[in-house]
Amino acid sequence: MIYLFDIVIIISLFFGFGIIHIILASTRVKIWVTNLFDVKIAFYRIFYNISSIILLIIVYSISPKPDLIIYDLSFPFDIVIFGLQILSLSGFVWTLKFIDGKEFLGTSQIKRWLNGAYDKTDLDESSEFITDGSYKYSRHPIYFFSILFLGLRPVMDLFYLTMFCSFIIYCYVGSYFEEQRLINKFGEQYLEYQSRVPRIFPLIFRNKK
Repeated sequence: MIYLFDIVIIISLFFGFGIIHIILASTRVKIWVTNLFDVKIAFYRIFYNISSIILLIIVYSISPKPDLIIYDLSFPFDIVIFGLQILSLSGFVWTLKFIDGKEFLGTSQIKRWLNGAYDKTDLDESSEFITDGSYKYSRHPIYFFSILFLGLRPVMDLFYLTMFCSFIIYCYVGSYFEEQRLINKFGEQYLEYQSRVPRIFPLIFRNKK
């Protein structure tokens, strides 16, 4: 019973983090910030990233840490899992080649603001429609490789498993709202892409519209 109570607390904390994260990422909030601060919306992306890290650290710090071990792989299975984890990390790095890392972090926006060239209609970022590389196989390859990297562990305890399952749910819920913004921006072009490329997991777990 004590483990059940811990699980409920962990899920509730991560759920709260997810709600805040999604709200702050919403177009409505970004428009509200733009109306308040005009072109200083250029600083919103880096604020969003930093605040997300701080919130995640808080969630981790105050969450209960049940010490129940779900599994502990022995040699050579632990080495195999570690190798697969490295491959998933390589996939994550590969995906980063197809996005603007500085735009993702928020530093490009600040640079444009300093040069007096920031377009506030971009809100917090100037996004592009990407279909190359890993985006040919998953509409959200960063989520896909993150799930693989976090899930491929030689040792799994109850706390980590609960957080991991919560993260998968967050990826699906968060990607839904993210895609609504992409549909509003790119219209039929994104809908066509959506119809032929799976949301997160390639091929086997392809979304059916």
